[in-house]
Amino acid sequence: MYEVLQVRELFVMAREHAPSIIFMDEIDSIGSSRVEGSSGGDSEVQRTMLELLNQLDGFEATKNIKVIMATNRIDILDPALLRPGRIDRKIEFPAPDEKARADILKIHSRKMNLMRGINMKKIAEAIPGASGAEVKAVCTEAGMFALRERRIHVTQEDFEMAVGKASCCS
Repeated sequence: MYEVLQVRELFVMAREHAPSIIFMDEIDSIGSSRVEGSSGGDSEVQRTMLELLNQLDGFEATKNIKVIMATNRIDILDPALLRPGRIDRKIEFPAPDEKARADILKIHSRKMNLMRGINMKKIAEAIPGASGAEVKAVCTEAGMFALRERRIHVTQEDFEMAVGKASCCS
């Protein structure tokens, strides 16, 4: 019941302080498709979702409030949440392509002491579908491999081992 009250209070505060923006990250945690015969914890999530839907439905009169929702799992969101009038625009930010992953690797390894000849293109190829944060994690882990072995330079092998250890790539 507490989460339902929080959702209601959030929208009350937004109306009181309009113009305002409500940002809801990881909306899939409450906005996933509803299932019949759910457990008690699931029913609380469903009540929270219903309150969110009610608040969004009552939003027509308030044009000075924008609601932005983020998810990396749009495929599991409840169709009731996605219908026009509740969510009017969907903007997708796809995972970086190979060139972008190589660029991200270069950015996050810029301050690292790298051995000459490290092939960032090869590393980028080894992590298809990785997000920018996952690419950064590969750089961090490669640096940690060198530090653990008390080496001054990060090597191609460090990056390859980091790819093997990264959650995006295993």
